[in-house]
Amino acid sequence: MSKQNRRSFLKTLGLGATAATAATYAPFAIGGSSKKVVVIGGGMGGAVAAKYIRMMDKSVEVTLIEANENYFTCFGSNEVLSGERTMDSIKFGYDGLKGHGVNVVIDKVIDIDASGRRVKTASGRSFNYDRCIVSPGVSFRYDKIDGYDESVANTKITHAWKAGPQTALLRDQIQSMRKGGTVIISAPPNPFRCPPGPYERTAQIAHYLKHNNPTAKILVLDDKEKFSKFGLFTAGWKKHYGYGTDNSMIEWVKGSAGGKIESVDVAGMTLSGEVDDYKGDVINIIPAQKAGHIAHVTGLTNDSGWCPIEGKTFESTIHKNIHVIGDSAIQSPLPKSGYAANSEGKVCAAAVVAMLNGDKIPDPSYVNTCYSVIAPGDGISVAMVYNYANGKINKVKGSGGLTPGKFDAKARAREQQNGYSWFDNITNDTFG
Repeated sequence: MSKQNRRSFLKTLGLGATAATAATYAPFAIGGSSKKVVVIGGGMGGAVAAKYIRMMDKSVEVTLIEANENYFTCFGSNEVLSGERTMDSIKFGYDGLKGHGVNVVIDKVIDIDASGRRVKTASGRSFNYDRCIVSPGVSFRYDKIDGYDESVANTKITHAWKAGPQTALLRDQIQSMRKGGTVIISAPPNPFRCPPGPYERTAQIAHYLKHNNPTAKILVLDDKEKFSKFGLFTAGWKKHYGYGTDNSMIEWVKGSAGGKIESVDVAGMTLSGEVDDYKGDVINIIPAQKAGHIAHVTGLTNDSGWCPIEGKTFESTIHKNIHVIGDSAIQSPLPKSGYAANSEGKVCAAAVVAMLNGDKIPDPSYVNTCYSVIAPGDGISVAMVYNYANGKINKVKGSGGLTPGKFDAKARAREQQNGYSWFDNITNDTFG
């Protein structure tokens, strides 16, 4: 890689060969220093953007500011709940990025001065930038469910939708639940991070209970009428956990049938919806979501609660010189997923390097695949490739794929192994 120049590197990514139609941007310099990039957030989007900028152009000074010493991937975290993975297996640090010359700062960003191009942190430090990349993930709309807040989520009724201590707490609650108890999962309204996630979580918890607490039940209360990979998940639930039969371990309640939750009685461990009340032994509420906190503080969001961006560069349409990638961005039809954030991070990195050097911005392509494990030996996936045309991100017709509905044991086992291989590759690509 060290023998590649920046242009050949872009071609390697498939980003640089067709850049003829893009506008040309002039590089900036602040305080005598040129080509400074500050990346806020060390998840799948921010970490890979920081790394790839350094790989594309080592003259760019890149500072990554992240609040936590380690990052726990959301993908794979549902298998922690079933005992098929450990917490350590989804934990990653930032030594790999430091090896690429990224200045990693563990601190919390409290403000971005968009006009002064300066990032301020909780410890009192400030960092100037020519270009800032914001990748803060999601935050939660606790106000949508009366009685639910961050304190409750951290101690008794988890969301576990940001992998970490809540993941371990939910796992422990499931493992210590009384025999024949009920786990309630409240699934969020669209849009939200990892659309197949609540339903893989249902399967992984069912897998644990089937072998350790077989008379227990899982009740899924859903705000929606249908969900990602609906046919594959419900068929898998039926095959492995009796869904739709008298002995089903899983019951799914759609929104119009009473799945929408309005409030929670924490002491009574009861959820109240439009139709009925539901009492559980373990409750997992995945709240409605919006862009990460710093995006709201700095005025990068619109009335939807998400960040409008230009899809070729991911530059904010509200604040120039600031780019928003990952879950916080309005990047549909790309999903809000770790793989999409990784792809967006690379596209943004290529655009930022081009802008800093006054080059034409490459025409990007984007990719996403979501793997889910219903049971050991039964993996499923959905994939799509995207392009940028007519001023927007588009699905490339004929590029996508979905696991066939007809069960094939060898193919499903291969899907699971493909998913594990993907996990190893993307985490090394991001943090290695």
